[in-house]
Parts: sequence; structure tokens; C-alpha cells
Amino acid sequence: MGERVVITGLGPVTPLGEGRDAFWQALRSGQSAVRRVDDLIDLDGVEAKLGAPITQFDPSAYIEPRKARRLDRSAQFSLAAADLAVRDAKADIAHSETDRWGVVAGTGIGGMLTFEENFRILDEKGPRRVSPFFIPRMMPNALAGEIAIAQGLRGANFGVVSACASGAHAIGLAAELVGSGLLDAAVAGGGEAVMLRITFAGFARIGAVSIRNAEPDRASRPFDLHRDGFVLGEGAGFLVLERLDRALERGAHVYAEIAGFGMTDDAYHITAPAEDGDGARRAMQIAMKRANVTPAEVDYINAHGTSTQLNDRAETLAIKAALGDAARSVKISSTKSQIGHLVGAAGSVEAIATLLSMEHQYIPATLNYETPDPDCDLDYTPEPVSLPVHVALSNSFGFGGQNATLLFKHWE
Repeated sequence: MGERVVITGLGPVTPLGEGRDAFWQALRSGQSAVRRVDDLIDLDGVEAKLGAPITQFDPSAYIEPRKARRLDRSAQFSLAAADLAVRDAKADIAHSETDRWGVVAGTGIGGMLTFEENFRILDEKGPRRVSPFFIPRMMPNALAGEIAIAQGLRGANFGVVSACASGAHAIGLAAELVGSGLLDAAVAGGGEAVMLRITFAGFARIGAVSIRNAEPDRASRPFDLHRDGFVLGEGAGFLVLERLDRALERGAHVYAEIAGFGMTDDAYHITAPAEDGDGARRAMQIAMKRANVTPAEVDYINAHGTSTQLNDRAETLAIKAALGDAARSVKISSTKSQIGHLVGAAGSVEAIATLLSMEHQYIPATLNYETPDPDCDLDYTPEPVSLPVHVALSNSFGFGGQNATLLFKHWE
């Protein structure tokens, strides 16, 4: 990557809580955010009734109320997460070269709530009642643009759309920009808010989501034999990335170095992963090669681990192929067992979970892993464990066959 790039700020807005400490405490204690959501969303006729919503979020804590009303929910989450990350990094942006600060923001679908609201208005009341904020609220790159405006960041700025790999791609691409010298620092991550009737119906139609409606807290069960699909969540996660020398010069707290980044495509199927996990394998191997890390040095993998039959099997095969004999000893867990699947925000929130595991030398469990699947026969951490984590991988895979692996390494 050229210059060494480190993470100095974390900003999660998740179904388990806002901010680094609240998120980590809930994650560490094994809380689940999964619940029935048919009291919040009209899911009549939709078989899947489960989600991981954010119910206590107050955008006015981060955004001027009039401005907040003009933003899609995904942008509200993202601006809050970016603000939390910048605060956590103690970055004095006002006295920085702001044209050397960039923003890379990922989303899987974009302003879907805005789209649904305005389509209904168009249908019921006509075109002159459609909001003048419809386009700027809906467009996927709104997240990056709004963060830049809020924080005054004038460097490279763009959106990333690669389904469930979007947040991880955003972080990896931001690291490339900083490492190449194009930027000194960047705010990067992903945001998503698509908990809508149509989204639930769409995912249910392809059999991707859990219908274990009678047992919400047992529904998301990555790698378990009886898994039946993911649980849809919402939120955002943003990180501050800086050149190592710059971070040390200003006395910043360094969580870890982002030492490797791999991205590939399966070129196989628009929604199903390659059955042998080949694309995911290559992404992990590229990340390790670029970081000059051997498979035996990897302590932990925060898996994509969706709780779907196809993904968990393919990811297991990919880990075996990428790590060889070391696959049997590496610890693996899936944060989705606690917060559900945050789609375009999944990769960035899971990267934050990975970095906090490194910071606290503690790996949260994969909840609900009860019955081993013969096809998923690695160590998925059914119970939390205290463990030194010096090198960790964070995997994110998306519809379209798009794969991203981030490799974090203790920087000293």
C-alpha cells in the first residue's frame, strides 16, 4: 500500500448501541438485537417477521434538526457514525489541510426509505408533491457528500456500491488512497437503512432471510446446521484512517494498522457464492500476501457468516483453502449472530468489531451455534474467549459475487 495506514477512530451506530463503548459492551456481553418487527413494519403476507432495528436513535444529537429532516435515514446513521469516529480519533480537522482529507462511503441499496415514500406520494398525490429533496436524499453517493459537508473534508470523495461488501470495500479503497499519498487521512465506512416491507418481501422471495419467527433471539445462527437465513438489520459504521507517521506525530491512539486488502469477484452467480468459495479464498490470500502475513500468523477471522446455507458452507471452504492447515486453529466468529445483517454497513461495523476484539484481546461468541454442520467444521467460537489477537481478517461478500477482505495488524 506504500505508506503505512492505521485506524485512529471508530464510529459504530448499530442495533446494539451507538459509539465504541456501548457497542463493545453489548457485543462482549452476548446481547442480541434481533426481535420481531411486524409491530414496526407492515409485514402482512411476508413470511419473514424478524429484524434488528435501531429503536432509540436521535439524529438531533449529531445533526441540526432541520437538516436531519432533509436526510434519508441511512444518511442520518452515517453522519452520526462519521461524527463519532472523528471524535474518537480526536482529529482537529479545522486546523488540518482539509483538501488532504477524503471520504469513501459504501451502501448496498441507498436511500430506499426516501424512494418508497416518494413513490407512494407520486402515486397518490401526483408529481408536484414529490419532495425536492428526493434525488439528493436517495442517491447512493449522498452519504459521502453529506459527510464531507458536515466535516468540511475537501479531498477525494465518492460512494461505493457492492451490496454487502460495500462497507469493507470503502475502508479498503480509502486505505489505498491514504497509502498511495493521495490523501493524508480519510473517513470511510458504510451505512444502510432498508428495513421496509418491500425489502423484506424481496429477500423473503429468494429465501435469504430467516423465518424462525417464534424464536427471534435464536434466529441468526451462522454456521449452525439448522440455520435458515439472515436477519435484516440497519445502521452505520465509519472509521478514521491516517498515515502512521501523521497519527504518531499528533499522539493519536492507534487501534491497528490496515496492512492488507484483497478484493475479487466470483464471476459465478448474481446472488449465490461460488460453491467452492474460490473468490473469497483469493480475497483472503491477496490480503495476506499484501500484508506479508502467513496463514499461521492469523489469530482471528470475523467471518461474513450470514447464517445462510450457501454462504456459510462456501466461506468455510474458502477459509480452509486460504489458510491450509492453519484453518483448524484460527478462531472464527460472526457478529451477525448479534446484530443481524446490516447490508452495506455490514463490512464496516464488522471491521469495528474486529478492531475492538484486537484492542481488548477478546473474541465475542457466535451466538446460537448449537448443532455442528458437517460441511462447516472449523472453530466458530461458540463461547467467547480471551485471546491475544495480533493479526485479524474481516470478510465481507456481496451479491454480484463481490468479495472484500481487510487485514488488520498490530502496528508496533
